[in-house]
Amino acid sequence: MRLRKKARQPLLHLLLIPICLVWIYPFVWMLFSSLKTNVEYVGAGLRLLPESFQWENYSRAWTVARFSDYFQNSVVITVSSVLIVLVVSALAGYSLGRGELPGKRWILLGMAALMFIPKGYTIIPVFQIIKHLGLLNTIPGVILAESSGAHVIFILLFMAFYRDLPKELEEAAEIDGAGFIRTFGQVMLPLSKPVLTTAGIMQFIFTWNSFFVPLVFTLNKPELRTLAVGMYSFAGENSVDYTGMAAGAAIALVPVVCVFVLFQRYFVDGIAGSVKG
Repeated sequence: MRLRKKARQPLLHLLLIPICLVWIYPFVWMLFSSLKTNVEYVGAGLRLLPESFQWENYSRAWTVARFSDYFQNSVVITVSSVLIVLVVSALAGYSLGRGELPGKRWILLGMAALMFIPKGYTIIPVFQIIKHLGLLNTIPGVILAESSGAHVIFILLFMAFYRDLPKELEEAAEIDGAGFIRTFGQVMLPLSKPVLTTAGIMQFIFTWNSFFVPLVFTLNKPELRTLAVGMYSFAGENSVDYTGMAAGAAIALVPVVCVFVLFQRYFVDGIAGSVKG
């Protein structure tokens, strides 16, 4: 059996290589397109290599299209949203996983039902809340809007992880005089690093690539746009800067790829541990 499995692995790799190439080709094409002229971009078709590398496309996207400001806005909004979502989801998952709550099954059923509600249906009440708080067209308003939602998947991941931890950990903390919050912060939370990383990466990708929420909450303040919304800068009334847009897309893609590559091991461990639990 082991010999058969070893013999199948090269065949599996040969099958996956062309599939991987097909999947990754659009990204490679975008990177090379960001180094072409607009005339070459339109006429080159699927040809990858440019006649000459136009590195000024990136400088134009960074300065003229104000991607330097949009990048800073995206970093502040994304990091803040990730921290808020992690704290809220971890606390909710710990309460559901370790606590004996009345009606716990109904709470879980209600949370599962929330997964099927599209975010577009909740944008109006969220908009009204942010408006009444006086945070419309501000960075904190966008952060709160991005952090809103049930985050059911993250809560369930934390719940499954905390549920299977030994009770002796809590009992030892109680003997030392630790309460609920201290037990959570000093004992349970450090143990959930794989789940924290998994939820953090997923929320990072969601928020970094978010378009609708930042667009709605920064309509009157274009300088507060994120990178995703900033793509509008390349579309004029009568023309579109395609190579500048490709350069901007490459700039926006780099942080996502770096974060996923750096924390990939924790991401897989978090998913595997929660599913196993």
